[in-house]
Amino acid sequence: MRELGMQVSIDAIGNIVGIFPGTEDLPPVMVGSHIDTVRTGGLYDGNYGVLAGLEVVATLRDAALQTRRPLAVAVFTNEEGARFQPDMMGSLVYVGGLPLQEALETRDADGVSVHSELQRMGYQGTAAVGAPAVDSFVELHIEQGPVLERLGLQIGVVEGVQGISWTEFTVEGQSNHAGTTPMALRHDAALVAAQVAVFVRELTVRMGANQLATVGAVRLSPNLVNVIAQKAVFTVDLRNTDSAALAQAERDLHAYVAQATQTEGTRVSSRTLARFEPVAFDPMVVNLVEQQTQAMGCSYHRMPSGAGHDAQMLARVCRSAMIFVPSAGGLSHNVREHTEPVDLHRGAQLLLQVVLALANRPTDGPF
Repeated sequence: MRELGMQVSIDAIGNIVGIFPGTEDLPPVMVGSHIDTVRTGGLYDGNYGVLAGLEVVATLRDAALQTRRPLAVAVFTNEEGARFQPDMMGSLVYVGGLPLQEALETRDADGVSVHSELQRMGYQGTAAVGAPAVDSFVELHIEQGPVLERLGLQIGVVEGVQGISWTEFTVEGQSNHAGTTPMALRHDAALVAAQVAVFVRELTVRMGANQLATVGAVRLSPNLVNVIAQKAVFTVDLRNTDSAALAQAERDLHAYVAQATQTEGTRVSSRTLARFEPVAFDPMVVNLVEQQTQAMGCSYHRMPSGAGHDAQMLARVCRSAMIFVPSAGGLSHNVREHTEPVDLHRGAQLLLQVVLALANRPTDGPF
């Protein structure tokens, strides 16, 4: 960012924002994404949107061009939420949806806080959180799914992001000998976890294709081959594009967990790790992405995002939208994650055109 002549700031949650000046003192058009990943992650998730945003700035600088509105490239902290929950933490703090102090006090499984890690890394900055206020936000991202590739299309015009509900359950039973305890006298925490995993898959079948559910993390204690599990801690990830349907899935899940724990003679507690309603992106920006896609002669598909993104947080405070490019094999959060160079280039070129239209439009005027 500094090499491109951008003014760089880092705020107290570690968000990095670089500003490339415009010809007028107006709120900037922001692009960007995140650079954190999951333990099994690949090269493209998040990074692509940040690097493409810098490439847009480099292209304008090399051509000695300035837009009316400044351009901002953002790198948001902890989008994945893999170590510290909730996900999209940096962008959520940026838009005022999560108090800064609450985010800083969040701890990982080892008791380490966000605050201490930011200080250790040297990335707890001094810039005001939420600055600058932005005109609009566009996030370029790999699809992370198989739809575009299977349809043989080049661009995803993203209309919104489905709602997300993350819950951690702790089931406590009784540790006992696996060989001497009759089945009818067991209080097996592992059994409840397994039953819930089967239930949520059946729930998706009953509710239809828009409902997704995943048991992604399971920890058993004492976790020994010949000992009945005394404790099971596991997560359930529910997603749906429909707010009412997501809420119904949550009710059904909690009712089933309560029933399963009672039947097995165990106890259960739960805590919400993340909860975000479905988000519809700004129709004017979505239409602008579609228009520029058509102008470039690209094939495309209007679609929702199955994954959470920083753009859904920015949508709370400004006009926002997203652009998808295909993911090879639909793989993401996987070391084999890949997008062909021609697709990466096409997405960056589209981002440039969208940014030019947004940043050069008349003040408060149409796109």
